[in-house]
Order: sequence, then C-alpha cells, then structure tokens
Amino acid sequence: MASSSGTSSGSTLLQNSGSEEDLQALMDQRKRKRMLSNRESARRSRMRKQKHLDDLMAQKVQLMKENNQIVTSLDVTTQQYLNMEAENSVLRAQVGELSHRLQSLNEIINFLNASTGAFGAEDIACTITEPTDNFMNPWNLQYLNQPIMASADMFQY
Repeated sequence: MASSSGTSSGSTLLQNSGSEEDLQALMDQRKRKRMLSNRESARRSRMRKQKHLDDLMAQKVQLMKENNQIVTSLDVTTQQYLNMEAENSVLRAQVGELSHRLQSLNEIINFLNASTGAFGAEDIACTITEPTDNFMNPWNLQYLNQPIMASADMFQY
C-alpha cells in the first residue's frame, strides 16, 4: 500500500505542477493581453492628444489671420480718422477766417451807412450792389485765403 499511496501522491504532484504551469501560462497570457491593451489605449490617447494639438494649432493660425485683418482695418480706420480731423481743422480755420471777413465787411457797411451824409446815396448803392464779378463768384477761390485789409478806421475823415 505504501507504494500505491506514493504513486498516487506523486501523480498528485504532477497534476499540481501541471495545473500550476497552466495557471502560470494563463496568467502570463492575461498579462500579455493587458499589456497589449494598455499599449493600444496609450496609442489612442497619444493620437487624440496629437489631434487636439493640431486643432489648436489650426485655430491659432486662423485667429492670427483674423487679428492681422482687424489690425489692418484699424490702421485704415485710424488713418481715415486722422485725415478727417485734418480736414475738419482746415474747415474750422476757414470758418473763422470767413467769419472775421464778414465781420469786417459788416463794419465797413455800417460805417458807410452811418456816413451817407458825406457820400451820395447813389455812390453807396453802386459800391454795394455792383461788386466786381471776381469777388462775388464762389468758384473764384483765390480770394478765400487773402485777408481783407480794409477796416472801419480807414474811413474816418
């Protein structure tokens, strides 16, 4: 009986060692499968990350183009604004000059009207109603920038 029990315990060892090897092989196979799965997951993660980075780079390029267009538009608008400001300043200066001329002419007219006793009424009417064509012609611009030299003080006797 001892021999038969030794044989059976030896076969149990063989069965245990065989099942342990199978178990080890199964664990190794699962480990390899997990490693492959992890590698594939890491590869997909890197691909998603690269796609996200590419999308961000494309968005950056698009935003830079839009920014350049806005800056160009702003520069054009600023230049137009400065041109309008310069033109406005010129027009304001012309308004001031024309107002001064009008005031001087009104002073002359008032002086002449006050002095109608010294001059004949016909003389004043002719002087006022018949100015030279060049002065009253609005298209003759050479008179716009020339100061009027006459003043009320010149006509005192």
